[in-house]
Amino acid sequence: MRRGTGFRVAYGAAGLGGLLVALEAVSRLGPVDERFLPPASEILRALAAELATADLWTALGETMWGWALGLAIAFCAAVATGMVIGSVPGLRAATHSTVEFLRPIPSVALIPLATLLFGASLGSTLLLVVYASFWQVLIQVLYGVADVDAVAHDTARSYGLSAWSRIRHLVWPTALPYVMTGLRLAAAVAFILAITAELVVGSPGLGLSIQAAQSAGAVTTMYALVVLAGLVGVAVNAGVRALERRVLAWHPSVRGEAPR
Repeated sequence: MRRGTGFRVAYGAAGLGGLLVALEAVSRLGPVDERFLPPASEILRALAAELATADLWTALGETMWGWALGLAIAFCAAVATGMVIGSVPGLRAATHSTVEFLRPIPSVALIPLATLLFGASLGSTLLLVVYASFWQVLIQVLYGVADVDAVAHDTARSYGLSAWSRIRHLVWPTALPYVMTGLRLAAAVAFILAITAELVVGSPGLGLSIQAAQSAGAVTTMYALVVLAGLVGVAVNAGVRALERRVLAWHPSVRGEAPR
């Protein structure tokens, strides 16, 4: 591990520790009523208790399954669509207005449709996750395909390379860093939408457990589950970043970050 990385980890741990101390002080000293914001020590104790229950792991597994399945569907569909749009002359210009119209629509606006079609089920989670994640990846793929050097593309064509060969040996290596950026962004968005679907629609998962704890007045448990969701989100981001570094080990930007 490089020295800079160690400093970043140390600073991150210090920041988290400071947040916990501040949360403890705010609750214990009275600025905020403990009924609405329990001390950090009680939240962590409740989290430890929840981690010992099978129901929590079942709920977390349902959340992660909806996240992973939705992200996989969105990623595959976006990469295939982006490669086709970016590789066919004129198709990107023809689809630009459609993409720009659909992309800004917030996924939460589809909650009534998801509820109508699938009810409180995995299908609702997938609809929201796939829609939100798809655009994150698609836009990056389009940028990546557009970044292919025109001279290299013309040279490959003059040497008689087929369309598939050009995509495989020229377009894909150029677009891959953009694709991995899209995956990293989509992974975070997908997790947020998975929890949102469970909170609002009532799909099975960690979000539903948070909503149930809030409805039952178990405020400390609710905060504990929120903390768990945050920790899982950090783990998701770290995992995707590790995958990105592994896939792009050949890329100059990643080689420059390699441990010394």
